[in-house]
Amino acid sequence: MHQQEQRTTRDVLDTEAPLDREQADGASRGFDFLVFIGRFQPFHNGHLQVLLYALERAERVIVLIGSSHQPRSIRNPWLYTERKQFILAACPPDARERVMVRPLPDALYNDRNWIRRVQETVDGVVHQYPPRTGVTAPAVGLVGHGKDHSSYYLALFPPWGAVDAPAYRSVSATTLREQYFLRGEISAEFPAGVQQALQRFQADEAFHELAEEWRFIRNDQQTWAATPYPPVFVTVDAVVIRSGHVLLVERRTRPGKGLWALPGGFVGPEESLLTAMLRELREETRLKVPLPVLQDAIVCSQVFDHPQRSERGRIITHAWLIGLKPDAGGLPKVRGGDDAARAFWLPLAALDPEQLFEDHFHIIRTLAG
Repeated sequence: MHQQEQRTTRDVLDTEAPLDREQADGASRGFDFLVFIGRFQPFHNGHLQVLLYALERAERVIVLIGSSHQPRSIRNPWLYTERKQFILAACPPDARERVMVRPLPDALYNDRNWIRRVQETVDGVVHQYPPRTGVTAPAVGLVGHGKDHSSYYLALFPPWGAVDAPAYRSVSATTLREQYFLRGEISAEFPAGVQQALQRFQADEAFHELAEEWRFIRNDQQTWAATPYPPVFVTVDAVVIRSGHVLLVERRTRPGKGLWALPGGFVGPEESLLTAMLRELREETRLKVPLPVLQDAIVCSQVFDHPQRSERGRIITHAWLIGLKPDAGGLPKVRGGDDAARAFWLPLAALDPEQLFEDHFHIIRTLAG
């Protein structure tokens, strides 16, 4: 392990067509900056090969960690800061100063916003470094593996070039996470520095919470394993706004125990969507507002159907924006009930994406701004 950490970028890189040293120096690398986008949950040897390949072809590599600033889940168990540490621990020491790691939050229902964030983040890094002599604009490109990656990202960022890293044996991060949380196994597919970090994480309370969450969801999915085709569920959510506050609940049970969430739930077999939303709102918050007032305050509704919005399965939710008029009485009284440990009003400015269940932060931002 100690010997590996002392190896250089070229020592670690193992590709079918390595570059000559002369080609890998200075401007001859081809790019001033290469951008590597991924979730890195967690960072494994396949990711490392791409990163090292990028370091051979660019003066600096900008690593954007997707799904940053959101709560832990079985799909995204590690926080941005932890994943940043994974990446830097895996880098050869001589290359770490050439790797810039930045967060990239999701924007599930606003692709333009996500693209803008990528552009702004990359520009912010690029502008920290003066251009090379005789060059008016730095050469920026995207690095990844596979033609699908290249065509997809080139369509999103047409001014940038694309670099395809050499093929690496197939590594499934989902399988590696499952082995880690359900069986406690730390795969050899992780770089040595990441293996050490994962060993330490097993002593953290967050590891045990995630392992329990994983078991709960797997057991829940077994209930539907015998269906002839994957089930699709329909839920409803209420985005109730009053005087710059949004009405939230704290989840009492798994999944997402302890996280903040919108009042809502599954639609009953004999209910309309609107009826189900109003029922769930009443059951979970005991909101002291007459039903006709709630109905008159409905501003709009929208379907939220990102395929990966829920770990539980394919769940499509319908959310309503309810804008209650302010009055001298202040915020209506609420009290947690049913699946909610408590109900409370939160200032919109205090919304924390790392505390909100599933895609509820994105739903609120989409409907309430």
